[in-house]
Amino acid sequence: MKIALAASIATDHLMTFNGRFADSLVLEKLDRISVSFLADDLQIRRGGVGANIAFGMAMLGQKPILLGAVGDDFADYRSWLERHGVDCTSVLVSSTKHTARFVCTTDNDMAQMATFYAGAMSEARMIEIKPVADRVGGLDYVLIGADDPVAMVRHTQECRVRGIRFIADPSQQLAFADGETIRPLVDGADYLFTNEYEAQLCETKTGWSAEEIAERVTTRVITKGKDGAVVMSRGEDPIEVPAAGETRRVDPTGVGDAFRAGFLTGLSAGLGHERCAQLGSMLATYVLETVGTQEYTIAKGAFLARLGAAYGAEAAAEIEPHISCARP
Repeated sequence: MKIALAASIATDHLMTFNGRFADSLVLEKLDRISVSFLADDLQIRRGGVGANIAFGMAMLGQKPILLGAVGDDFADYRSWLERHGVDCTSVLVSSTKHTARFVCTTDNDMAQMATFYAGAMSEARMIEIKPVADRVGGLDYVLIGADDPVAMVRHTQECRVRGIRFIADPSQQLAFADGETIRPLVDGADYLFTNEYEAQLCETKTGWSAEEIAERVTTRVITKGKDGAVVMSRGEDPIEVPAAGETRRVDPTGVGDAFRAGFLTGLSAGLGHERCAQLGSMLATYVLETVGTQEYTIAKGAFLARLGAAYGAEAAAEIEPHISCARP
């Protein structure tokens, strides 16, 4: 199965604050907020929704196709992704802007405050999907994730016109977009990915109830952090999948992207939604246990052992033939 990922490519600047943001917030004065936090650490890492998902899929043996816009500072990042199995041929390189930047501070509660600079991402609207599909011999799915808002709408429209199945993953852009923008991103999607907060935001901004959204998308996947995930397909009973369980909690940045990478890997293999969500949850723990979104490594044996401990030997046995990690 061939899956293209049309979403952001960015560099992450990740800082940690040894305290709680909540202790510095005055609820009655949030309209005049002015706070600063002394960071204890700074890590500069590769990131971006599209690149994170692509990396995760590649780590499980897939050959994802990455679509997005970057600056001419992308050379090292491109080499990294291609070395790990990501197809970057269709990435657009801007001649005037830098690759996007994500600056995020995480406190002791794992709460986060972040700022995103779009940079070259704004040129993603210039990317056409048909030439990509022609180059690779057709596309089974296009995931349209957080990116330049105009690009997200255009990519969704092109998928509809050309009859390409698409996966809606608006995530961070839900906070900025209005209902008029969000509705066409969701309507007609084969899959809609959100976390719990985003799910409520999606309903509020579109003006559609959960039932109305269920009529407009084939399958809705909602991640719930430590409480796992739920998969709801039209006409079927919801599937609840608990979190795999981590050995330690280091940095939540990119955990949702890893879940999607695992889920899409399962989807590519033709696995059922329960197995897809279990695979996604297991991969997500690897990101939670490391600083950075693409700094983890996977040994297949250890990965399957952990997955089996979380979900049972039958689940591990069913998933085993469909992943081919770099390390045995």
